[in-house]
Amino acid sequence: MTRVIHTGDTHLGYRQYHLPERREDFLDAFRQVAEDAVEDDVDAVVHAGDLFHDRRPGLPDLLGTLDVLERLDGAGIPFLAIVGNHETKRDAQWLDLFEAMGLATRLGAEPVVIEDTAFYGLDFVPRSQREGLDYEFAPHDADHAALVSHGLFSPLVPDYGNVEWDAEEVLSEANQAFDAMLLGDEHAATREQIEGTWVTYCGSTERASASERDERGYNIVEFDEDGVHISRRGIETRDFVFIDLELGETEGFERVRDRLREHDLADAVVHVSLEGDGEDVSAARIEEFAADAGALVARVNDRREVSEDTDLDVAFADPDEAVRERVRDLGLSGAARDLDEMIRASKIADSNVADEAEDRVADLLEDPSAFDSAPDNDTETVADRMADDASTDGSAEDAEEATDGTTAEEPTPDPAEADGQQPPTAQGEDQASMEDYL
Repeated sequence: MTRVIHTGDTHLGYRQYHLPERREDFLDAFRQVAEDAVEDDVDAVVHAGDLFHDRRPGLPDLLGTLDVLERLDGAGIPFLAIVGNHETKRDAQWLDLFEAMGLATRLGAEPVVIEDTAFYGLDFVPRSQREGLDYEFAPHDADHAALVSHGLFSPLVPDYGNVEWDAEEVLSEANQAFDAMLLGDEHAATREQIEGTWVTYCGSTERASASERDERGYNIVEFDEDGVHISRRGIETRDFVFIDLELGETEGFERVRDRLREHDLADAVVHVSLEGDGEDVSAARIEEFAADAGALVARVNDRREVSEDTDLDVAFADPDEAVRERVRDLGLSGAARDLDEMIRASKIADSNVADEAEDRVADLLEDPSAFDSAPDNDTETVADRMADDASTDGSAEDAEEATDGTTAEEPTPDPAEADGQQPPTAQGEDQASMEDYL
């Protein structure tokens, strides 16, 4: 029998809400997974990509990761992993460094056998490179086999127009039979059996978005003579308090305040969402009340329509909503809306946007109709459907949290980047990344 922890989407280094405390929270969650692995004496920890939130993690993130991997190595527990879309680089990956140090194994086309199970890896592959992808894997003589990959695979992930990988197609075209596909990228844990193969997402270990309300955790996967058994285990993370209110005509701040008083806000992340016909409410006043009650951070999303002659208290979320409204009114082509969704509110780390944009434009050029203007009733994008989270987080950079990407201001092109080189970049607390030193 083989018993492993299947985890992924740890997004180490993510300073959510621009707070160092949240950056530490993501590392603490990963550390908790490793401690559980040691306590349970599992046969391996299998990571399904996006170990880091960005391709240029800061030194504190790298050192924290090394500490966790050394803990696993000291307990004799292998760390098997692949590369996700957030952390992928043009050349050698950070995972290669950890492998060279003897602390990790990068999965690929060659089998890595743990007990009686062979593990293979398929890194994240950009959409433009997936057509004709060769699913050829070296043979094995183990009793079971599992493929670890990163991406949005149907039918497990709802199709918002960005699901191009078909799990059934991968399984049918692969030259090896797999008992399980262990996936990353989708932050909600889910599983489904496809033609006798269990396909499962482990979910993220921390909340990278206000839409991720369910408990965070990981999968425990067992391979034995009876097949594959998958169970879910939650982990303790920082409290998120969600207040969803539909205000009546005479209700306003006092109603919101009363609901907040029902919760322990100490050190919590607070999200307030307002609807209904109630009075205008100052977002700043709500945030101030939550802060006085000890909240780490508070965000307010007032979804109500406001008439033009209404005096407004400007909330931090207003600029994002104004941008979304303007984009909806422009009647952009499908191509333009696709690029807007990718850059402004998508799952792509800001350091990866240039490469992904180039791939996306190449795909769009194959379909000239994509550049036709959209009809008046067809201006909603994936970003619009998922932007509620972004508007709660209060800034253009925080808009990433709708889908776990980043939308920081586009940097000025650097000559080194044009040559395919990575220029030295300040990270974290004014520290250069280890990549700059290697």
